Amino acid sequence: MTRPLIAIPARFSATTSALRYAAEVNARALIEAVWRAGGEPVGIHPAHSEVAARLARFDGVLLPGGGDLAPHRYGATDIHDTVYDVDDLQDAFDLELARTTLDSGLPLLAVCRGLQVVNVALGGTLHQDMGGPERAHRHVVHPVAVQAGTLLERATSVQKVEASCYHHQRVDRPGTGLTVTARAADGTVEGLELTGSYGWFTAVQWHPEDTAHEDAAQQGLFDALVRAARNGH
Repeated sequence: MTRPLIAIPARFSATTSALRYAAEVNARALIEAVWRAGGEPVGIHPAHSEVAARLARFDGVLLPGGGDLAPHRYGATDIHDTVYDVDDLQDAFDLELARTTLDSGLPLLAVCRGLQVVNVALGGTLHQDMGGPERAHRHVVHPVAVQAGTLLERATSVQKVEASCYHHQRVDRPGTGLTVTARAADGTVEGLELTGSYGWFTAVQWHPEDTAHEDAAQQGLFDALVRAARNGH
């Protein structure tokens, strides 16, 4: 059976020792999770041009984690001193990719920064920083409550997941049409879906690829994406 093609925008990396130079990369765990699900993961160059035409050959899209979005993208006039790894090209491409994918109905799974990108693409805002080490969700595995009846629940088959998180920003105001599908104990939005969306779409604030190799609930997200891509919706 032919594997559905899953487009994953590459992330810029300043150093990659094996390649000797800067590179465009994706996390190996993410690639492996898509492959285990039966998909063919394809890294795509983050060039802000002809996005719709470039996506035409793909069956699904995965928006991965990465650095922070530039605060001006969601209307902020100040920049918190913890904001890091902002890249204008990456921002422009990811935002256009999110809008184009949702408009086209291609299946879309958004992870960590990916969730924030979709939120901003639909007019939502972000908290630039959650506050010190005791509040930021960095190097944390914690329980997240999943809303019953959501695509997220159907993908994971659970109403509570142990989520591997690495983020210091979070959703402030959800974008137009987005509903919250999961929260952490401190109220942080951990999942979003689009009411009445044309295609399969769910977003999580955590990194399911971190533990997908040993946690069926986390692998279920990638399985659901690839299944939707194979079914054409």
